Amino acid sequence: MKTRFFASLAAGCALVAPLPLLAQSYQGQGAEADSGSAGEVGEDTAPAGRRLSVQPYIEASQIFTAQLSPFDDVLTYTQLAAGVDAAYLGRNNGASVSLRYERNFGYGDASDSDTISGIARGYTTIVPQVLTVEAGALASRTTVTSGGSNFLPGQNNLDNSAQTYSAYVGPTLATRIDRVDVTGNYRLGYTRVDSPDFVTAGGNAADVFDESVSHSAQLRAGTQPGEYLPVGIGVGGGYFREDVNNLDQRVVDSYLRGDVTVPITPTLAVVAGVGYEDVEVSSRDALRDAAGNPVVGPDGRLVTDETGPRRIAFEADGLIWDVGVLWRPSQRTALSAVYGRRYDSDTYYGNFSWQPSRNSSVGVNVYDTITGFGGRLNNSLAALPTDFEVVRDPISGAIVGCINSVSGASCLDGLLGSVRSSVFRSRGVSAYYSRQVGRSTAGISAGYDRRTYLGAPGTVLEASDGLSDESLYIAGTVSGPLGRDAGYTVATYASHIDSGFEGVGNALALGSSAAYSRNFTRNLTGRVAVAVNYLDSEVSAEDLKTASALVGLRYGF
Repeated sequence: MKTRFFASLAAGCALVAPLPLLAQSYQGQGAEADSGSAGEVGEDTAPAGRRLSVQPYIEASQIFTAQLSPFDDVLTYTQLAAGVDAAYLGRNNGASVSLRYERNFGYGDASDSDTISGIARGYTTIVPQVLTVEAGALASRTTVTSGGSNFLPGQNNLDNSAQTYSAYVGPTLATRIDRVDVTGNYRLGYTRVDSPDFVTAGGNAADVFDESVSHSAQLRAGTQPGEYLPVGIGVGGGYFREDVNNLDQRVVDSYLRGDVTVPITPTLAVVAGVGYEDVEVSSRDALRDAAGNPVVGPDGRLVTDETGPRRIAFEADGLIWDVGVLWRPSQRTALSAVYGRRYDSDTYYGNFSWQPSRNSSVGVNVYDTITGFGGRLNNSLAALPTDFEVVRDPISGAIVGCINSVSGASCLDGLLGSVRSSVFRSRGVSAYYSRQVGRSTAGISAGYDRRTYLGAPGTVLEASDGLSDESLYIAGTVSGPLGRDAGYTVATYASHIDSGFEGVGNALALGSSAAYSRNFTRNLTGRVAVAVNYLDSEVSAEDLKTASALVGLRYGF
């Protein structure tokens, strides 16, 4: 029993304690990124437990939107949509996908629009119990202010709606050589934001993210307590690189480190690590005209001076270390808390997960990392479980930010809180609670995120160096059946961004929606929904207030 506990404890340490620097170098989220790993899902699935669910559908709806402020107008749309919700869970493969395309035909002053939204996360096994390939993708429409604040969901007929795309793919290794555990992964990621042209209050081009490509890799070999030694030991290394298209920004982070796990009691261990890390953030300046002003391209973004020198925005190399505790009183409860030194400053991170029953779960994650917008979003996609349920805004069809699962949850709202192109150091905390009562499911997610931007001296980004955006967010949903042939969903959200940039100020977004559906036949469903949304930005003279209603039909195949 004691040996099995040490094995379990060491496995938890491998995911949580020795990896804060190892994992955080490319994602800064500790064990969160491994919580939905393919290996865990595959091992917990019985041979007879395979299940496949595919639900394609088409919709036709009529939407009425009353713009209460800054305009007093009622807009009407006909919305045609097609989508699919699918899930598969087997011994060696698993995936969840929610994909939707919609076309809005506006009448009068209402403009036409089309949107692709969805999220996917899955894995496939190449070598059982050894090698898997994981992938994830996101498409989301949001509302963006000229200050760079980014809010869910994006609304119809708004000139400041933006479309975000992000995807990653890569292999994950988990094997055992003699009594040495060997784990590692590689991820290739891509993120793009299609947004309208923005200018700041001063008339300059806004710093809005364009696209980036990221690479991350890590490898670790270690022993469990009670194997060769009474303590567990390990050695590992990793590499992260993100290339941001805006002004040719680049983040490079590489490290080597060793770690030790010391059991104190049957449920408590002390973990510590030490190593070397080299971090560098750099960029080029914008192209200048004859008067020395930055040149803005046709896409509304600054044009990069490709012939100019690369300039350093941040660099840190030398000793890194951390020390912390891992508490694991049962298979349903785990806590890690770590304090250390990196980025030439103190750092804190950790997580807590608790599953009080089969139908409920609680989680808290504290993070600290340096990355760009794309790398941050890629790593959060990788942290999602492979079995989840998407909650959508009933009017726009947009993902409202939180993906709820009985086994866990992740909220994307805080991650999408700002779409500035500048590389940043992100520190914050996120938390969720999810519960299933009978056939109804409720979930709530909340968090705080602080992004301190890094700009190179002598470039247009120098003005943003050291400035911060702080965001607070909360989102909740509850859904379930109403009898045999009907169901409901209620969702609400709130986001607040406090920007340190001059002329930007604060922005607050609030919204709530309710939807009711009723089956007329096995395949045909009627839908009605109402929603209210409010956006208060100090950049705009007036607040944006809308109220919407929808009546429609869905046919499921």
